[in-house]
Amino acid sequence: MAARMLLFFSVAVLVIGGAHYYVWARLVRDAALPSPWGRVATLLLGALFLVVMTGFVAYRAVSRETASPFMWVGYVWFGTLFFLVIALGLADLVKAIAVRPDPGPIDPDRRQAIARLFGGAAALFGLGTAAFGVVSALSPVAVNRVRVAIDRLGKKSAGYRIVQISDVHVGPTIGKAFIEHVVARINALSPDLVAITGDLVDGSVEALAEHVAPLAKLKARDGVFFVTGNHEYYSGADEWIAQLGKLGVRVLSNEHVRIGGDEGFDLAGIDDPTSRASDLRKALAGRDASRPVVLLAHQPKAIELADALGVDLQLSGHTHGGQMFPWNFFVRLQQPFVAGLHKLARAQIYVSRGTGYWGPPMRVGAPAEITEIELHPRDA
Repeated sequence: MAARMLLFFSVAVLVIGGAHYYVWARLVRDAALPSPWGRVATLLLGALFLVVMTGFVAYRAVSRETASPFMWVGYVWFGTLFFLVIALGLADLVKAIAVRPDPGPIDPDRRQAIARLFGGAAALFGLGTAAFGVVSALSPVAVNRVRVAIDRLGKKSAGYRIVQISDVHVGPTIGKAFIEHVVARINALSPDLVAITGDLVDGSVEALAEHVAPLAKLKARDGVFFVTGNHEYYSGADEWIAQLGKLGVRVLSNEHVRIGGDEGFDLAGIDDPTSRASDLRKALAGRDASRPVVLLAHQPKAIELADALGVDLQLSGHTHGGQMFPWNFFVRLQQPFVAGLHKLARAQIYVSRGTGYWGPPMRVGAPAEITEIELHPRDA
């Protein structure tokens, strides 16, 4: 474990350090910033690199309250760095295509002017995109309403409302105030059932119990249900399962429950594959196959087997909708769906864009959501 962590940290230093060097080379060296601004920019970039690397270590080594300021600065800068690298890379590409090399002697003034023009434009774009992302991530979470038609659903269950949240990621930059906000938004909807589809936390029960405690105030006629995501297994899954039970949250671990009487449906939930114990067949075993079934599964890729086993609707998260463009394109390499409602041969799947965020407090092209899913019989 120690060797793997050392390898990870070494790779992180190389990649993040390289990104800082690239930004410095384009915005400071090539633009030939005059003194003292060049020196100030160099020192600032060096300090921000240290804050980013310190933050990664601090959150695991000291209390959340102590680490949080470092994490805020580090994560905001990390996201900004990401967009700066993209913008500068695009600027270099445009410059290589559009600017013809001068056949004569190199004119240092011309080179400097071009570097400042393209570097300045890229910096404005990168910083502006990052600022938009922060505002989007920290804005009140919107409610996204989705109507889903279900085969075999009884008419008495028409209009049944499941409110789904996913990927909240309570941790260094998301805490109690955000959970209180989410709980208030959910309770205002008066849902029949609340489903939390994993990645609720990034940290131990000891560090985050007080920040998750407002979940005890969730109100839903048929209860609040949870399935684990991969991040629960980085944070002590067994301890969190016990803690959520104390808050009145029912954890579905490869099992199902009956919802809504004879004209209702079965609600199944599976452990995240990270547990190495995810078992959809076990979750569906012993149920009345004539009843529709809604599956809670953190990762969308569970849908292939779910479709084959007769699941009617799967609710998932994990992808964050990509969270920050252009990550949505890379998510498709690992998951069959990125966000929204999709239909397979039999099953349907809704993939939430997530309610919080992971890492940088930014969302670009993938706003956070609380999803209100309204079920109806297909012939209604």
